Amino acid sequence: QVQLVESGGGLVQAGGSLSLSCAASGSIFSTSSMAWYRQAPGKQRELVARITSSGITNYADSVKGRFTISRDNGKNTVFLQMNSLKPEDTAVYYCNARGLANIYSPYDSWGQGTQVTVSS
Repeated sequence: QVQLVESGGGLVQAGGSLSLSCAASGSIFSTSSMAWYRQAPGKQRELVARITSSGITNYADSVKGRFTISRDNGKNTVFLQMNSLKPEDTAVYYCNARGLANIYSPYDSWGQGTQVTVSS
């Protein structure tokens, strides 16, 4: 398992920016696929952005052009830069790591979540 701790959530006005960080433990971070999910009240958890171990990114249509996911393997950290924030971006944001500890042991780890609130 990869242990994940998010930080950087908070309150921001619409149109503003916020940067989230997720610090991961373990020696297999560089081979993990990392992602940010979010869950708003009354809604299902949804994928926001993902970055593979090779740096390939994927974004939800709702955040394309506004959010950027990146990773620093040397620091075992994944980031989510959020610009032009909208009230509908308000949610709890979760860091996720997926990978294979060995051929028989896949893992799917989650952070505790960090609240992002965008005021109108």
